[in-house]
Amino acid sequence: MIIFIDENDEDLRLDNYLCSVYTDTSRSKIQAYIKNGKIKINGTAKKPSYKLKFGDKIECEKIEPIRIEPQDIPIEIIYEDENMLVVNKPSGMLTHPTANELNNTLVNALLFKYGENLSNINGEFRPGIVHRLDRNTSGLLMIAKNNITHEYLAEQIKNHLITKRYRAILKGNYEKDEDTINLPIGRNAKQPNKMAIVPIKDGGKESITILKVLERYQEATYVELTLVTGRTHQIRVHTSYMKHPVYNDTLYGAGEGKVKTEEQVLQSYYLSFTKPVTGEIIELQIEPDEKLNKVLKYYRNRRIK
Repeated sequence: MIIFIDENDEDLRLDNYLCSVYTDTSRSKIQAYIKNGKIKINGTAKKPSYKLKFGDKIECEKIEPIRIEPQDIPIEIIYEDENMLVVNKPSGMLTHPTANELNNTLVNALLFKYGENLSNINGEFRPGIVHRLDRNTSGLLMIAKNNITHEYLAEQIKNHLITKRYRAILKGNYEKDEDTINLPIGRNAKQPNKMAIVPIKDGGKESITILKVLERYQEATYVELTLVTGRTHQIRVHTSYMKHPVYNDTLYGAGEGKVKTEEQVLQSYYLSFTKPVTGEIIELQIEPDEKLNKVLKYYRNRRIK
């Protein structure tokens, strides 16, 4: 099997990453495969502790991953052509299965609807998946139906040629009407499931978020965020560091706000990309989701004039 590493898996140890893919294989067995050269990175054997890089090609021999079952789960399709589609992933749904959750993900739904008509570059756990959204972040996701399209879209992401904009409610009153947050991001040394502001000299990657205030309320701010780069948890890490975490984002310190929602109030609402083959520019935009509307309704009655 061949797997290409995307930006969400950068800096993970090779053995840790493979344990999340091959959930029915022990860690010691995976480490033995790596040490015996049955797993290679870009054609070369590496140590289990090797830190993955964006674009790394993993080639695996003789490890059989567990099967991901198709499930008849409705998908909201915003755009579709012969090579790809864009879906509106709801909050609460995982993009793809993990070691602990094999069902009710977007991938299960895609397998039911498209079967083998999805790219397989990222292996059985992530057919068609070009990029990801956190479980509790809703919005627009690109899906590739074949490997040529997958590579084309992944190259656009790598070169920052795709525009992704988000809506969010932030905790507190953000001081500036417009801001550019340019702070490097890397894995949290003490909590691998989190990211953090990490100096570039210590392994952090350049990360830039452009923020624009849309509305101000008592105790909260409605903002638009444009990603110049696309690091894991970028918006959540940047806004938390600025002392205005995404509303209800308990992982990054927001706590629970007055309006209860399923974790962070964050939506990927705008996507612009170049269509494979034709070169046509596709622009897509969706309306605020249920979580955003719920919080907006509450705070618009308390808006700062």
